[in-house]
Amino acid sequence: MKAYITQLWRDIVTEIGKEYPDVALSHMYVDNAAMQLVRAPRDFDVIVTGNLFGDILSDEASMLTGSIGMLPSASLNASGQGLYEPSHGSAPDIAGKGVANPLATILSAAMMLRYSLDQAAQADRIEQAVRKVLQQGLRTADIYEQGTTKVGTAAMGDAVLKALG
Repeated sequence: MKAYITQLWRDIVTEIGKEYPDVALSHMYVDNAAMQLVRAPRDFDVIVTGNLFGDILSDEASMLTGSIGMLPSASLNASGQGLYEPSHGSAPDIAGKGVANPLATILSAAMMLRYSLDQAAQADRIEQAVRKVLQQGLRTADIYEQGTTKVGTAAMGDAVLKALG
C-alpha cells in the first residue's frame, strides 16, 4: 500500500506541476533528499512531501539553522489562508521552564503577515528585529555558544519587542 501511495503522490505532484511551468520540479527519494539537504541546503526552495517524510526532513533542516527552535512554518491553501506554527510543536517536556526558543513562533507570525495578510513591511520589521537581537548575541539555551549571552524564553521575546522599537 505504501508504494502505491508514494506513486500516487508523485503522479499528483507531477500533474499539478504542469500548471506551473516556471517552477522546476525534481523528484528524489527521501534518503537522497536528506543527504542533498545537508550537502547543499540552498539548492532547495520548497520541499513537497507527505507528512512522515516532511516531518523528518523539516527536523533535519531545522538543524541547519542551529536549532528546531529557529524554524517557522506555514501550511497554505490556494487562496493564501494558512496555518502558521513553529516546526517544533508544543515541546511539553520543557513547558513552563522558560527555556524554549520563541523565535520560530515569532517568525511564524511574520510569515502570516507576509503570506496571508499582505503586510510584507510589517513582516520585514519583525524579521529585522529578530536579526538585531541575534546580532546582539542573545541566545536561548538551544542556540547558546561561548561568547554569547544566554537568556530565557521571556527575555528573548522581550528583546525582540524592544528591537521592534
